[in-house]
Parts: sequence; structure tokens; C-alpha cells
Amino acid sequence: MRTSTLPNANVSFSTFLLTGFPGLEWAHHWISLPIFVGYLVALVGNATILHLVRTEPSLHQPMYYFLAILAVTALGLCMSTLPSVLGVLWFDAWMVGLVPCVLQQHFLHSFSFMESVVLFAMALDCPVVIRFPLRYASVLTGSRVPLAGAVLGVWSAAITAAPSLHLPKFDYCRPGALSHAYCLHQDMILLACSDTRFNRLYGLCIIMLAMGSDVLFILLSYTIIVHTVLAIASAGERLKALNTCVSHILAVLCFYVPVLGLSVVHRFGHHTSPLVHIFMGTVSVLFPPLMDPIL
Repeated sequence: MRTSTLPNANVSFSTFLLTGFPGLEWAHHWISLPIFVGYLVALVGNATILHLVRTEPSLHQPMYYFLAILAVTALGLCMSTLPSVLGVLWFDAWMVGLVPCVLQQHFLHSFSFMESVVLFAMALDCPVVIRFPLRYASVLTGSRVPLAGAVLGVWSAAITAAPSLHLPKFDYCRPGALSHAYCLHQDMILLACSDTRFNRLYGLCIIMLAMGSDVLFILLSYTIIVHTVLAIASAGERLKALNTCVSHILAVLCFYVPVLGLSVVHRFGHHTSPLVHIFMGTVSVLFPPLMDPIL
């Protein structure tokens, strides 16, 4: 705990209170069971994908490299949040320090942005496969995809670094709990008494420009795919072309639908039960990593 420099606050808190499922504390251990099982399935499934892509020569192709990169982001997403959720449900580990909270929200948002941009890259991969099947191997080589994955990882961490670096400098004098069992950037700045305009504007801009542009380009990519498929004369060839990208379409839906649902609840669900917010928040970090190996 450190003294605040603000005239209207005497104390700045250096710890935060996480939130479980209010009113259902008696059922926390039961609620934790599906979350824990889903977490294990996500870990084992995505680790298996990485192992198979690494050890099986026939999988050393751009499409499978993209799946491996997606598995890495899925592992990062669930490992940065779900241990905290289970800690609250199992051990009543409500308190989290400032630095761990900043690091957790940074990794969470970085891996979320990375998954979004990887799905965008995979959306670009599908039109190339369908429109230029003979040139596909020369356009997307095995060495380019891992390099692109590394660049995307660095880029995702970099764009979330600026607001994360500002968080430890803020004075947190407003008492209150975070809205989930893990730390979020928007939750932390709500408890800050410092000037948070940069973080609020920066956060809005990167969401609109980064994730927003990813969604637009993904839609454009699939518009091209549909146009190309409709131009194919044979019904069998049309079905084959669509099957090439159906898994990616489902992966996009599994990632963006929970995120969109959580955003709608946060924006318009001010009078809904906190349990709805917490449930949607848990689904948004568990469902995509859980479903990626299945798809």
C-alpha cells in the first residue's frame, strides 16, 4: 500500500479483489468441475496439435503450421486466465497484487489480439488455396508461416504494451472488486483515480483498428471465397472447395461470438445479474481454446 498524491484520496491500493460467482459461493467447487475439465481438454488438445505438427513430416505444410500457431495462442489464452479462475473457486484466492494483475491482463489481451490476427491470416490462406491451388505452395512456403507467426506474436505483445506500462503508475484509490476472476484492463482503470484518458482512448483505438480490421478482412476474404465457389461449375468441386475452409469458419465463430456476446453484455447489460457477465467472461476465455483442437 502506498500513499496517493491525489488531493481527494489518502490511500492507493496495491492489491485487487477478484470476483467468483456472487451468491453461488456454496457451489464454487461444483462450478469448477466443468471449467477444470474444459481447461484440461484445451491443454491436452492444443499440446497434441503442437506435438503432431512438430513430429509428423506429412503435416509440415502451411495450413498445419497455422493450426500450430493457433494452438499456441489458445494455450496462452487459457493458461493466462483459467488458473486464476480455479484459484478463486477452489482456494478462495480472491486477492491479487498490482504487478501480477498487470501481467495477467497484458498476456490475456496480447493472446486475444494474436488469436484474432492468426484467424485473419488463416482467412487469407483459404482464398489462396481455392483460387490458386497450383501456386499455393510457392506463395505460402513452410518457412514463411512460422516466421509470420513470430512476427504476429511480437506485434500483439507490442500493441498492448503501452497501456500495460501505464497501469503500475496509476493510483488506485477506489475500493471495489474486479468484475471477473481474472484481471482485465478496463476493470483496472475503473478503480484508478489517476488520469486514464490515454489508456481508455488507446484501448478503444486498438480494438477498433486491430480486431475491427481483422473482422472486416475476414468477411472480405469469405466474400471472395463464396464468389469463387459459385463460379465453379461442378457441384462436387464446390463442396470440396467449401470443405477446405469450413473448420476455419467454425474457429472464427468460436472466437468472435463469445467476445461479441461479452461486449454486448458489458455495453447494454448494466441491469443484468453480475452472474451473466461472469459467465460470459469465463466462456470467452475457455470456449475458443477448448474448441480449436476439436475443429
